[in-house]
Amino acid sequence: MQPLTIEELPYCADSAPLFARLLDLEQPVYLDSAAPFSARGRYDIFSAAPVALCETSSSTSPASSKTTFFDELQHSLQQHLPAINNDYHLPFTGGALGFFGYDLSRQLEEIPAFAIQDSTLADASVGIYSWAVVVDHRKRRAVLVAHPHTDLKVLTDIRQRLNSNEGRPDTVDFQLESAFTANLSKTDYRQAFETIQRYISAGDCYQINLAQRFSADFEGSPWQAYQRLRSTAAAPFSAYIQTKNQAILSVSPERFLHLANQRVSTSPIKGTIGRGRTPEQDQQLAQQLLNSAKDRAENLMIVDLLRNDLGKTCKHGSIQVDELFELQSFETVHHLVSTISGQLKKGNTAIDLLASCFPGGSITGAPKVRAMQIIEELEPHRRSAYCGAIGYISCDGQMDTNIAIRTMVCEQNKIHCWAGGGIVADSECESEYQECLTKVEKLLAALA
Repeated sequence: MQPLTIEELPYCADSAPLFARLLDLEQPVYLDSAAPFSARGRYDIFSAAPVALCETSSSTSPASSKTTFFDELQHSLQQHLPAINNDYHLPFTGGALGFFGYDLSRQLEEIPAFAIQDSTLADASVGIYSWAVVVDHRKRRAVLVAHPHTDLKVLTDIRQRLNSNEGRPDTVDFQLESAFTANLSKTDYRQAFETIQRYISAGDCYQINLAQRFSADFEGSPWQAYQRLRSTAAAPFSAYIQTKNQAILSVSPERFLHLANQRVSTSPIKGTIGRGRTPEQDQQLAQQLLNSAKDRAENLMIVDLLRNDLGKTCKHGSIQVDELFELQSFETVHHLVSTISGQLKKGNTAIDLLASCFPGGSITGAPKVRAMQIIEELEPHRRSAYCGAIGYISCDGQMDTNIAIRTMVCEQNKIHCWAGGGIVADSECESEYQECLTKVEKLLAALA
């Protein structure tokens, strides 16, 4: 097979204007480190015009089916982009880019159907892309990488777009047409909280991640909305995906699964507190989070869950906890983050790993399946892309995905944003409710 095409591009600290030149193509995807607003991430990866598009809804492949979306994606990736050696030290050499919505879990587990499904967004939409732009902010380098199967006419058009100084015309300026409203009143939230406490007391579960949805009417360009968000709440696992009729805007700080050289890592977030208004107050809040017995116990619970999930596809004895209760500070909040790693078993693929761990335990609760059943009972609407995963699966076997928190969906002139938090036996309703507001208030304000 012919080698990859690798072409150097001028490096830009902010790759967003370069990506914007692709917005009129089919299914543009931007995996964004949020540079220059954040220094935590390293790579930006973006592409458009996939050679194939894999989509599904929960009704097309129920949990009782022997074939899941993950199986179909594996087949499509092998069919359209055969594996190729990566001697270029790039994270992505062509492959799958897209999102796996939370409700894709219905193809993996038996989950009741109580929550309202009022979105037309697919449960998952992943394109197979033969080319991509990869920006390495650590090395200050940008390249166009193309798989040997890339259509030459497409590649010529992409070169012209990337080398042009002309920006693509944008749509009408983004603006909200109404205030955001929650799908749970404070009274509704308290009732759900009390129900969870009864389930915990009865031994059904140890932790439930309860979320609420905030919705508003809007006009204009979701891309402009995303640009506001990334400058306000910069996060290393951000993403923008534009489908035919919707857009997904994610400013996620949380990595779900990373796979490189058969080494797997996951970094769940459990424990959140807002930033202070002064350096002294900020330091006090950070220390308060570090010393919180409740948040540490919640974090440890999810670490154990993820160790179990990784054990399904990783070598016995290879799983270890690399970081426990690490304080990570972002633009709007402090988080407690732990990192667990393992070695993938021979014969397992990135997609096997993703399917065996999906959805991420940090956004369900424990035990996972029972937690998802309780979430379905208590949350009024389905989660859509929120709490799923966004990322890439390279045809050379590498993978990186986020947990799609701090994530919004734009469709039919409605914009939806979610926020949630883990509830355990010693949680206090008022503080949990306030934590949800803390997570979204600056995001919503950025769009107002």
